[in-house]
Amino acid sequence: MMSEWTSYRPGDLLMFSLRVYERLFVMHNQALWPAQFFALALGVAILYALLRPTAWRVRLAFAALALSWVFVAWAFLWQRYAPINLGIPYVVPFFVLHGLLLALWAIKGAFELQNRWSVSRVIGVGLFLYALVLHPLLALPFGRGLMGAEVFALTPDPLAIATLGTIAMLTPSRWRWALAIIPALWCLASGLTLYLLEAPGASVPLLAVVLFMVALAWPERKRSGEQREGQ
Repeated sequence: MMSEWTSYRPGDLLMFSLRVYERLFVMHNQALWPAQFFALALGVAILYALLRPTAWRVRLAFAALALSWVFVAWAFLWQRYAPINLGIPYVVPFFVLHGLLLALWAIKGAFELQNRWSVSRVIGVGLFLYALVLHPLLALPFGRGLMGAEVFALTPDPLAIATLGTIAMLTPSRWRWALAIIPALWCLASGLTLYLLEAPGASVPLLAVVLFMVALAWPERKRSGEQREGQ
C-alpha cells in the first residue's frame, strides 16, 4: 500500500498531462491563425502608448488590455482549458471582471503613468517586453515549436505578465495594488500548475510576480527614506 502512494508524482494531482496541456496551445494557435500577427502588433501599439503617453493613447491601451482579458477568458480558458480542468470555469468570471476593471479605468482615465525612468518603470517595461517577445519564443527551447507558443492577448500567461508590467508603470497609488490582484493570482496559479506538471519554465510566472512586487515596493521605500532624511 505504501509503495503505491510513493509511486505518485505531483502531476498526478491534475486531471491532465503536460503533453495534453501543451497541445492546448497548438490547437489554439491553429484555430486563431493568423491572429498572432495582429496580437503582436497590438502589443507593440500598447507599449508605444505607455512609453509615449497621451491621455487618449493610454485610454486606448487600457481598453485594448481590457478586451484582451475578456477574449482570453472566452477563447482560451472557456473554449480550450475548461474541458480538461474543472477549476477553470470558476476562473473565467475573474478574467472578465478584470477586463471590466481595466475598461472602467480606460473610461474614467483615473491613472497617471510615470514620466521619468525609475526602477518600477524599468521593471514594468521589462515585464511587458518579455511577455510580448520572449515568452512566445520559449516554445522553441522547450520543444513545442512556434505553433505551441503562448502569444500575448491570445493566452493567459503573457497577458497577465504584460498587465503586471503595465500596472508597474503607473504612478504609485493604492489602486495599483487593486488592479494587480487578479493577474498576480493567475501567475501564481499558473506557476503552481506548471510545477505540478514538471514543465520547464514553471518559475517564470512566479518570477514575474516577484519582480512586480519589487517594482511597487521600491518607490515606497524611497519615499520613506526621503521622509526620514527630512526629519
